[in-house]
Parts: sequence; C-alpha cells; structure tokens
Amino acid sequence: MTDIPDELIKLERSAEEERAKLAGLTDEEHTAQWRRWRDATERFQAAVTAHAEATGQARYEVEMATKRVVRHADEDPAE
Repeated sequence: MTDIPDELIKLERSAEEERAKLAGLTDEEHTAQWRRWRDATERFQAAVTAHAEATGQARYEVEMATKRVVRHADEDPAE
C-alpha cells in the first residue's frame, strides 16, 4: 500500500469539505463556493503530483490511496 503523508490527507479532506458546501447553493453563492472547491482540489492535485514524483510512486495510485483514506474515514464531510 502507498504511504500517504498527513499533508495529502489534509488537502483532500479540505477539498471534500469545500465540495460538500456546494449543496443547496445557487447563483453567485454557488459560483463562489465552486471556485473555493476548485482551488482546494487544485492544491490537492498539485501535492499528489509532487509527492508521486518525489517518491517515484505512480501518481494515480497516490491519488486513489489518499481518496480511499479520506472517503472511508469515520467522519464524512458531506454530512
């Protein structure tokens, strides 16, 4: 299994929390929140790429392993 740094977990959790905040928003509020989600996702993706390159791991495997950790945790940011 891929060793996942805490920083990647924090970044993916942040992106998931921003995604969850989209629920029920409309118009400008939705657009503004979507940008926050996109920015958080971009930070996560950049960190995944950097980690994969630094460790020689497959980028896809790092991303999927991190998402499994975050999305299968006891806490769900969408709730």
